[in-house]
Amino acid sequence: MERLSEENCLSIFNCMAFYNRDKDGVLEAIGEEISKKCKGLPLAAKTLGSLMRYKKTRQEWQEVLNNKIWDLEEVEQQVFQPLLLSYFDLAPAVKRCLLYCVIFPKDHLIYKDHLIELWMSQDYLYSKGNTEKEIIGQRFFDNLAMRSFFQDFEKYSDGNIRRCKMHDIVHDFLQYLTQHECFTMDVKGGNNTIKPLGDKIRHLTLMLAPEGPLSCVSFSSCDLRTLATFDSEFNVVDSTLISQLKHLRTLNLSGNCIEVLPEEIGELVHLRFIDLSYNHDLKKLTNGVCNLYNLQTLRLFGCRKLESLPQSMGKLINLKYLYLWGCDQLKYLPKGIGRLTNLRRLDRCPVGGGKDDDEAFKLGDLRNLDQLQGGLEIEIDGDVKVVAGEGEKASPLGNKQLSKLYLVIKNREDEEGRKRSGSSAETLNFLRPHPNLESLYIRGHDESTAPNWIMSLNNLRFLTLEYWNECEVLPHLGRLSSLESLTIRHMKGVKKVGVEFLGIEKETSSTSSCITLFPKLKILCLYFMTAWEEWKGVEEWKEEDSHVTIMPCLSSLEIHFCSRLKTLPDFLQKTPLRTLGISHCGNLARGCQKGKGKEWPKISHIPNITVFPEYFDSDDKGEGIIEADDAVELTEWPSTSGGRVKA
Repeated sequence: MERLSEENCLSIFNCMAFYNRDKDGVLEAIGEEISKKCKGLPLAAKTLGSLMRYKKTRQEWQEVLNNKIWDLEEVEQQVFQPLLLSYFDLAPAVKRCLLYCVIFPKDHLIYKDHLIELWMSQDYLYSKGNTEKEIIGQRFFDNLAMRSFFQDFEKYSDGNIRRCKMHDIVHDFLQYLTQHECFTMDVKGGNNTIKPLGDKIRHLTLMLAPEGPLSCVSFSSCDLRTLATFDSEFNVVDSTLISQLKHLRTLNLSGNCIEVLPEEIGELVHLRFIDLSYNHDLKKLTNGVCNLYNLQTLRLFGCRKLESLPQSMGKLINLKYLYLWGCDQLKYLPKGIGRLTNLRRLDRCPVGGGKDDDEAFKLGDLRNLDQLQGGLEIEIDGDVKVVAGEGEKASPLGNKQLSKLYLVIKNREDEEGRKRSGSSAETLNFLRPHPNLESLYIRGHDESTAPNWIMSLNNLRFLTLEYWNECEVLPHLGRLSSLESLTIRHMKGVKKVGVEFLGIEKETSSTSSCITLFPKLKILCLYFMTAWEEWKGVEEWKEEDSHVTIMPCLSSLEIHFCSRLKTLPDFLQKTPLRTLGISHCGNLARGCQKGKGKEWPKISHIPNITVFPEYFDSDDKGEGIIEADDAVELTEWPSTSGGRVKA
């Protein structure tokens, strides 16, 4: 392992230890001695610094410096000493959660929500008062992250951590602490037979099990709580193996080639967590799963051949998390899903594809799932109408604390299909979400107007609209006060974008009050608008009479595959744009020539402009193509012939 100099090691230590606090001369002196204990190891410096961040007094710092852990002579302890100090400083409940992370292989991507659900399945999280277990789990995770037990964080746009990794040394450290309770078995090249385990083993990880059946010699001597597989390909789970896992709480069989689960899985009544994700050959979920009354999490991500769920799913009264993203052949949900009143996450809800409508989950059944939160995709496929009288009731989504909503309407390409299915406007209006929604995606709307609730979403930050085939005028979106990112794609009926898109009324020009349109918009993307010819601004107004500010925060504009578009709006020259990207827009590219094009004055202030002028319509003779010297940014771009050209 590469060692740092004492100076660099101290720098890392101080960076972590004095984060968001003033340096103290006395503490700095003690810290210099503590950093020497790291012996030049970067992880040790980072971990110890993170530990000292929580120590406020000189006495606490002195106790760490004088701790007896530094006197341990074992080689492995010399590597683990700083980690032990930080580990011993954790609360017992947080320690348990950290130790459980050893079930993941080294360098494995750990998703925060997934990990919290695993902790819940082992009953490691206890609610305090009105604080829910999920919140406790997030606090534990943040605590461990702050103490540098995790690294390589990937975050969502709002700054929350999505996933991370664990340093190999931290993983070795956890294996050292859990060597009698957790075991990782590599069965590569064997016959997929699990050898007998010690009676103290509670958590088993299987690596690289090849294709074939997964069986066991005997689990009679142990009491497994976790069985997890990684990088494996077995296609059959032996029923005798299942019958010996009576106390199992967590079962992860994701990423294998399983076609059928044995019915005996229904005997594992203590199961809280099942992950069958990315078993691409799994077509049907066994009815036995519905006997797992304690089940909290069922993960079926990417089971692309899965066609149906058992009708008895309503028996899973404790189910909180049901993940179905990527189950493209699953066209409907069983009616019983509507009885799962504890359900918090349902990432995909297909409706309308059921053969027997009486046994299929309907849009109105969403009303019963009043604890749903996070993200939800509703996929409307086929004949879906709002039942008479339903439209007068409260929206089935109005009481949901959803942050993201994806509405996908399919199979309405022909007129007959649209008549049979009813109006998509009626359906969308029925699905009015809670006003706190932050992200919205609507695909396949076949009406000329937007849903009647879209302008009430005052907290909406991200919006994507695509395949609105009947839309000729873009919705009046400029008054969405929190919108930060807007993407519009495949609006083939739109020929002109004018002031109505900004939310400007005719009488606005005569008002004396100040108006800001798209006040927080940072990113605007416009793609595949094949009929679009004009983008009008507000050039007909006199500047001294105008009290309108447009897109004062806009930093990025992307326009692609809009071949008929010729002009840009005048207000762009007053925006703080930093990046402009244009491709497959021959007419517009010609107008954006540096110093020559008619549109150049509107964009000359933008520091980063990329135009790919080599893409024109087939009937374009190439007249006025931008020369490389005229391009604002020289960029390599794949040509149609497979080579690379410069823009």
